[in-house]
Amino acid sequence: MLKCTEVSKRFGGLQALKKVDFTVNSNEIAGLVGPNGSGKSTLLNLISGVYKPDSGQIFFLDEDITKLPPYKICAKGITKTAQTVQSFPEMTAVENVLTSVLFNEKKSTGKIEALPRAQELLGFVGLSKEKFDLPAKNLNVVELRRVQLAKALATSPKLLLLDELLTGLTPTECDEAIELIKLINKQGVTILIVEHVMRVIMGLCDRVIVLHHGEKICEGTPKQVVNDENVVKVYLGKRFTLCEE
Repeated sequence: MLKCTEVSKRFGGLQALKKVDFTVNSNEIAGLVGPNGSGKSTLLNLISGVYKPDSGQIFFLDEDITKLPPYKICAKGITKTAQTVQSFPEMTAVENVLTSVLFNEKKSTGKIEALPRAQELLGFVGLSKEKFDLPAKNLNVVELRRVQLAKALATSPKLLLLDELLTGLTPTECDEAIELIKLINKQGVTILIVEHVMRVIMGLCDRVIVLHHGEKICEGTPKQVVNDENVVKVYLGKRFTLCEE
């Protein structure tokens, strides 16, 4: 579904990514991990069109999307949630999701017709009904993450990019989010997730890509990755077992 070929990106004197090659297959959940500053969020921003690579190409469903703007990439089926929660603070939770529903359905649907879909998505991601009509500025970070996910799903993505969606969640909330992501995947959405909590990566991903200093240093199943000597050395610090948080 997605193919990145020798993708590089520099910000001034910082080489954020250097000739990164990787693929994401249809219907899988792929994980992207690595130390802070390894280039994970930059890579998601390149795929979604927020940044343009200095060199290399990005293909989605065999189409070169390297130079397309974000709204065109989103319309083709790639949607990204932001690491820092973004919303329209003065608009209600349901109005925030309505913006994505209307973007997805273009001029064929009015606000009234789109409202049930927005409410359905907020319910699907677990936001309490009493919060639907509250301004986004009155919601906490966890609730805003749910709204952000609903906004992303409203665009009917084929590939969903999740950038540390589970940050700040309690273990119970993490477990609920894992089940929700699995459900989204079962509905036919391919997922690429950036996450630091290895328990989440181990419980979710079919395959994991590891970045370090902007370069891919390992790729494989979660079990292969956590047992890789180089990954243990530069990222995990010690061998990971499922009983660890």
